Amino acid sequence: MFVKRRIPVLAALAALVPLALSACSSGGTDTPAQPSGPVTLTWWHNGTTDPIKSIWEKVVTDYHQAHPDVTIKAQPLQNEDFPTKVPLALQGAEPPDVYQSWGAGDLASQITSGKVADITDATKSWITQTTGKFGENWQVDGKQYGVPFEQHFVGFWYRKDLFLQAGITTPPKTMDELNAAVTQLKAKNIAPISVGGKDRWPDAFYFNYFAIRECSADVLKQSVKAVKLEDPCWTKAGQDLKSFLATQPFQTGFAGTPAQQGAGSSAGLVANGKAAMELQGDWEPGTMSALTDDKQLDSKVGWFPFPSVAGGQGDPNAVLGGGDGFACTTRASKACADFLQYLGSEPVQTQLAAQGAGLPVNTVAAKALKTDTLKAVYDYGTKAPYLQMYFDRAFPTAVGAALNDAVANMFAGQGTPEGIVTAVNQAAAGNK
Repeated sequence: MFVKRRIPVLAALAALVPLALSACSSGGTDTPAQPSGPVTLTWWHNGTTDPIKSIWEKVVTDYHQAHPDVTIKAQPLQNEDFPTKVPLALQGAEPPDVYQSWGAGDLASQITSGKVADITDATKSWITQTTGKFGENWQVDGKQYGVPFEQHFVGFWYRKDLFLQAGITTPPKTMDELNAAVTQLKAKNIAPISVGGKDRWPDAFYFNYFAIRECSADVLKQSVKAVKLEDPCWTKAGQDLKSFLATQPFQTGFAGTPAQQGAGSSAGLVANGKAAMELQGDWEPGTMSALTDDKQLDSKVGWFPFPSVAGGQGDPNAVLGGGDGFACTTRASKACADFLQYLGSEPVQTQLAAQGAGLPVNTVAAKALKTDTLKAVYDYGTKAPYLQMYFDRAFPTAVGAALNDAVANMFAGQGTPEGIVTAVNQAAAGNK
């Protein structure tokens, strides 16, 4: 995901699936042959568009001015390039010193390379104060391998003006109401929902949320821990998805639409009034702002949580989310950890919040959030009774990829609810 705070967040995060996952072999340590004297850190991040692109550029300049012996060489990469480029880099001789990481099972898979640094000692004096319990999602077997800089919550972003054109006066709270809204929007020749099917992970948000509504928190936790989908609620989630797809809620050609690249992306369609809704994270306003010339966009966009599902065993107020962070490789892990501390500092976190680049992990920066809508998302997410990390990050990398592929297959009209469950379980068996 692109790019996500906090006395209240502790209650929600305490319910988060434990993500101190085991790995097949240990990663690096804080201490191997750290460079002495001036150091240059290569930094892979996904901030390819403003506002975060400019924020990261300022971070590079400001950090070097404050630490003349440290030069940051940033290399922005498209979000969708990380799943392939990071594993390849970790197999090579010179991986980046700092790279974008979403924690959890994804990070646990990466440390088996032996190139990811254990930064427990380098971060223990400040990480809890900066990130709260959320930072634990970048731990594996109780050791810190990365640090988050933002946390995220997923819901529907919608155009208030297009809703009014279709006669929709209040955001949908149930699936029946969402289906009715789709029908009303179609009647006005408005694409109800955009989705970036080309990138697959936006498709998976729908299965993720149906699972969160159908499965209890205990089942979700147990399933992620065991890396196995056994409860019937998982198949029921797939059936819910199949029924929703049958309403044909998405824009024409959604399977070939990218999520965030260009005005014709799914985010661009909403930004330019070509679609009424998109299920995305709190990064959506920042993403959309770079895809339109509309300077009044913030006032035209609203947000609502994923609707309740009748008969589901999950809490209707549970939220899907995760976070953006960075991990360090072993060459200069101490310098990397110091840099990550700076990214969590109040000045940087306040810039992220104030410019609409995401929800800061440092609670003192939350007051700077750019809009009332983002503040509402923040409040909803931090007070949610349960926060489930995206399954493609919570599971080991290969298992998460298999889930996304199976869901995308269903979006293409070729898969089945049972096929999603089978694909995950088979990938998990092959991953052991």
